[in-house]
Amino acid sequence: MTARPATSKTAVVIRHILFEDLGLFEPVLTAAGYSVIYLDLDSDDVSTLDALEPDLLIVLGGPVGVYENDAYPYLAEERRILAARLAKERPTLGICLGAQQIAATLGADVMPMGHKEIGFSPVSLTDAGGVGPLRHLESIPVLHWHGDAFRIPDGAENLGTTELCDTQGFSIGRNILALQFHPEVDANAGIERWLTGHAAELASSRIDPRKLRAQAKTIPANARVAAEKMMEEWLAQIA
Repeated sequence: MTARPATSKTAVVIRHILFEDLGLFEPVLTAAGYSVIYLDLDSDDVSTLDALEPDLLIVLGGPVGVYENDAYPYLAEERRILAARLAKERPTLGICLGAQQIAATLGADVMPMGHKEIGFSPVSLTDAGGVGPLRHLESIPVLHWHGDAFRIPDGAENLGTTELCDTQGFSIGRNILALQFHPEVDANAGIERWLTGHAAELASSRIDPRKLRAQAKTIPANARVAAEKMMEEWLAQIA
């Protein structure tokens, strides 16, 4: 792991596939004084990470299930790291698979929904979601791309729902945030990497990539600003 500058906070980001990166969130992190360090599965050994060292840990998405430990042993290693951080309430953000990993680490069930939720739609915020950083995303279409869902862990607050999935995010205090959806994706910049990288999943789910491309073109320009404000506010509140 690269040594961090003395004047900078460090955000370590576990990335499972290259095109599912921080997206809109990376410049927000940089502006907030974070040095961003990606850990990629092929080039970095996640097991060497000191779980408590990073000022912020972010676990991104990926096309596997948290229950596929035999096929993908790194999943158990990630949960070991998450368990140490969560026990100390160290700032941690999970997106999609990352959110499911946080839920599983906290003892909540994660399981297939029996259908896919892929495409753009707003998240209906709960009372808890509507008074926190996610309020910036109210009525904003965000990208959904998953077939599994988590139950809300004990002690966590459910932040939002959609028609296809009633657990879209949860928080624990100010430092732990898990989001099933993808606010980091800038639809205005196009989603060709997603459509190509997940082409096999789209085909098996009988989802036409042309429909998703057309959806992306209808996303309002303020969606980008809303996602950035959400992340800015969350970073400002973490301890």
